[in-house]
Amino acid sequence: MVNEFGDSDTVSIPAERALTVYVDKRELVTLMTLGAHPELLVLGFLRNQRLVASVAEVESITVDWDVGAAAVKTRQGISDIEARTAKRVVTTGCGQGSVFGDLMAEVGSITLPAATLLQSELYGIVNAIRLQETTYKSSGSVHGCALFRGAEMLVFVEDVGRHNAIDTIAGWMWMQHDAPTLATACAALPPEGSMPCLGRPGAAAAVTANCGTSGTDKVFYTTGRLTSEMVIKSAQMGVPIVVSRSGITQMGLDVAQRLGLCAIGRATNKRFLCYSASHRLQLQPELAGTRIAPLNTDLEPSSRAARIGSDTAHGP
Repeated sequence: MVNEFGDSDTVSIPAERALTVYVDKRELVTLMTLGAHPELLVLGFLRNQRLVASVAEVESITVDWDVGAAAVKTRQGISDIEARTAKRVVTTGCGQGSVFGDLMAEVGSITLPAATLLQSELYGIVNAIRLQETTYKSSGSVHGCALFRGAEMLVFVEDVGRHNAIDTIAGWMWMQHDAPTLATACAALPPEGSMPCLGRPGAAAAVTANCGTSGTDKVFYTTGRLTSEMVIKSAQMGVPIVVSRSGITQMGLDVAQRLGLCAIGRATNKRFLCYSASHRLQLQPELAGTRIAPLNTDLEPSSRAARIGSDTAHGP
């Protein structure tokens, strides 16, 4: 690698891998992923695509990286799978996600639990993400998502696309309750899988009593923008509050408002914007620090530049 000074440099580059998912020997989709937690990714994908209603419907998930495939065996098959996967929506975001069926089909049937978040807890979430050791810090090129209870981080996942990361968390949430019923196996797990594979039997047992599957008291965090896909998936997981360091799309805002989901964006340091369901955020404005005076936009551009230069030179 050569940097802006012409110096040779060595950097880390995330390894993107293709994982083709087969359900009962039928090819379903190919996911581009870092591959850290493939079984959880596949399980969460099936859940968020509304192809399975319960983890109990899945008998096993077997991942073989030698051939780049994940084989899902269900207990009784998936009814009308051809019709249910015939319509595909290509969603926004790096890695380009896909959603089968009508993206908005189940929005009207989702009822989110009553939950609130303190402003101090929001700051705790932002700070926990800031301190988290991540692939992004060493190489960029990835998105991160996390699940919190208050300011306590329960799980953190990075992947090529934010849709993969939220699917992995959805799979993790399911496995906390029903881990003993699902057999998982992974051959030749790639280097990114050196972290504990939280979804496998035994590994999940230590946190089962703590977390459960309910999103009632949880907060979902993503480094990516809050699109309609991310908002809907959070709601499907039963999580009523989402936080992002990025912004929100118009459709994402419309869905959040319909659901009564609290969408908080542009969350960095002590700044944030609460786009919807602000009643869920218990404000503590005294924690925000000194309010920065807005720039006087009535000045001519040349005068404004001079004023800024003067402020910079002489300080407050």
